[in-house]
Amino acid sequence: MKYRKILKVIFKPLVVVVATIYFVIDGVILAVLRPLLKRITHLKLFRLIAVWIESLGPYTTLLLFLIPLILLEPIKPVSAYLIASGHFVSGVLALVLGEVMKILIVERVFHIGRPKLMTIPAFARTYDFVVGWLTWFQALPPWRAVKRGFADVKSWMQKLKRGDGSPTRRRRHS
Repeated sequence: MKYRKILKVIFKPLVVVVATIYFVIDGVILAVLRPLLKRITHLKLFRLIAVWIESLGPYTTLLLFLIPLILLEPIKPVSAYLIASGHFVSGVLALVLGEVMKILIVERVFHIGRPKLMTIPAFARTYDFVVGWLTWFQALPPWRAVKRGFADVKSWMQKLKRGDGSPTRRRRHS
C-alpha cells in the first residue's frame, strides 16, 4: 500500500508533464494546419469522403477514427527517441509528417462523424473527460501565458504581412 502511494507521488507529475507535451504538440501543429484543413475540405475528393463517412454507422465511424489514431500516435515517442539519439532531422521530420497525417485524417473523421460518435456512451464519456481535462489545463496561468505569446506572434506576423509591423522598417514622419 505504501509503495503505491510513493509511486503515485513520483509518477503523477511525470504523467502530467508527458500529457502536457503531447497536448501542446497537437495544439501547435493543429493551429498551424487549421487554415490548410479549411481549404482542402472544399476539394471534391474530400467532399466525397465526407459523404461516405456520413453514411457509416456509429461503430464503423469509431473504427475509422481509432485505426489511424492508434497507428499514428506512436510516432511522437519514436520521433522523440530519434531526436534524443542524435537523429534530429529524422526525428523532427517523423514528428511533423506523423502529426500532419494524424490531424488530416483523425481530425476530419472526428469532425464529420462527431454526431454519430457521441451516440456511443463510452466514447461520449471519454470525450467529456478529455475536454474537461483540457479546459482545466487551458485555464492554468502558464497555458494562458503561452497562448498570449502565440497571439502576439500571430498579430506581429499579420502586421509584417501587411507591411506595417517590420522592426527594421522606418516610418516616415510627414
